[in-house]
Amino acid sequence: MNLSTLDIVTLTFFVTVWVFYTQFARIRARSTYSLSHILRQLRIDWMTTLTRKEHQIADAALLGNVERTVTFFASSTVLVLAGVLTLLASADKVVAVLQSLPLTADTSPEKVQFKLAVLSLIFVFAFFKFTWAIRQFGFVSVLLGAAPQYRSTEFTDEQREVFARQSAKVIDQAGHEYNNGLRAYYFALALLTWFLHPLLFFVSTLVVVSVLYRREYRSRVLRALLATKGLEPGRIKQQESESESDDK
Repeated sequence: MNLSTLDIVTLTFFVTVWVFYTQFARIRARSTYSLSHILRQLRIDWMTTLTRKEHQIADAALLGNVERTVTFFASSTVLVLAGVLTLLASADKVVAVLQSLPLTADTSPEKVQFKLAVLSLIFVFAFFKFTWAIRQFGFVSVLLGAAPQYRSTEFTDEQREVFARQSAKVIDQAGHEYNNGLRAYYFALALLTWFLHPLLFFVSTLVVVSVLYRREYRSRVLRALLATKGLEPGRIKQQESESESDDK
């Protein structure tokens, strides 16, 4: 198998952009309002309210709903991965289909198998992220069971606040892993265009990154979530940023 220079360049660009955007989103969330930032604040509010409620039945139901969603994606990833691996044995047929499409670059069974192998690695990565998120949501279930009771006098207000913040942090970490799994799906969709042409793969990677950025920092849902706190998209206030750094 001999990948063309253009194939190597676009694949390198794809991996670099994915890694760079992941790190960029993590760092930028510390200074700019984003979905991950506001959701972290709302999770703290959720856990704080929970420690002052007499019953947590609704909270357990909400957590179970989120966990089922992540489990669905984990199960779906296994099925998708099985389908991709099955195609590895039918590379000749895939080549025949691709060559019948207009504007498709020259390809071969070996190249198709390599691209399918890369695609399968992406879904393996997504599966690990989803299953780790499921485990962490399971940890949150334990925390719900151990939450300070409403009428209990054994916990001070400070202890309740610490419990709420640390519980919210566990939910936050689970949410990040879930988000990383979903992000892998987005980039997998971009990689599908590589089967047609490397240049299309290059453009699709840029489109995926722009969509992810817009949804994280410029979406209407972000404005709505920030509005619940009286905030607007932009840079985080200095005092709030310092408070968040203390939590970490």
